[in-house]
Amino acid sequence: MTRPLTEPAPTSVHHSAVAVTLDGISHTYKSRAGHVPALRGVTHTFVRGTFTAVMGPSGSGKSTLLQVAAGLDRPTQGEVRLGDVALGGLSQTQLTKLRRTSMAFVFQAYNLLDALTAFENVALPARLAGRRVDKAAVREALRQVGLEEKTKRRPPELSGGQQQRVAIARALHLQPEVLFADEPTGALDRSSGRRVLELLREASDVRGQTVVMVTHDPLAASYAHSTLFLEDGQIVGRLERADATQIAATMSELER
Repeated sequence: MTRPLTEPAPTSVHHSAVAVTLDGISHTYKSRAGHVPALRGVTHTFVRGTFTAVMGPSGSGKSTLLQVAAGLDRPTQGEVRLGDVALGGLSQTQLTKLRRTSMAFVFQAYNLLDALTAFENVALPARLAGRRVDKAAVREALRQVGLEEKTKRRPPELSGGQQQRVAIARALHLQPEVLFADEPTGALDRSSGRRVLELLREASDVRGQTVVMVTHDPLAASYAHSTLFLEDGQIVGRLERADATQIAATMSELER
């Protein structure tokens, strides 16, 4: 497909061993009470092929960090890079194209279209990106999440756990560089939530994708390779390969 000369394709994101870089990121929201800082000079690198959980008390800046890292919200100060590409230098059109080819998103709200089947929901990002739908790849993505028998079901015919797995299949099937997840297990029962977390870990361990997940649940965070802790818009701690008890203890210290 020919690209308009005014909107060149962003530079390839494959050249760096670092998937996402946050360099001195600050972000301030405007409210009736004035300017509210959500992030304060955050610097961090997410290495390619790792699974990172982001935790912190309510209002600590977790979701803002995810939104800024994904280019969904521009920082007030600092620079975000996806691989070697600086997001601040891209137009909204270029950002949209980059997100469709190099990023995927999983949210607590499944964001599926009720009028489409599971198969059609998984194929939707390829259609939006103007790419040919690889039917075998869509079926394989649904097989990976255990829904190969549900391809013709629509979201209202599926359980909450099944709908979230469709959302993950949709996120995985184009093999994005980075997968961002915001409370992906928040609305699920323990069994369904565990399967979703296993799938996110597999995306990192087996397929080499980078996963960044915001969660409030220490058990969910224990599936990640590392856990970042935010407080008042700043990174205040990090645990590597910690279990749920260690993560919960650190959270308790922050919430005192």
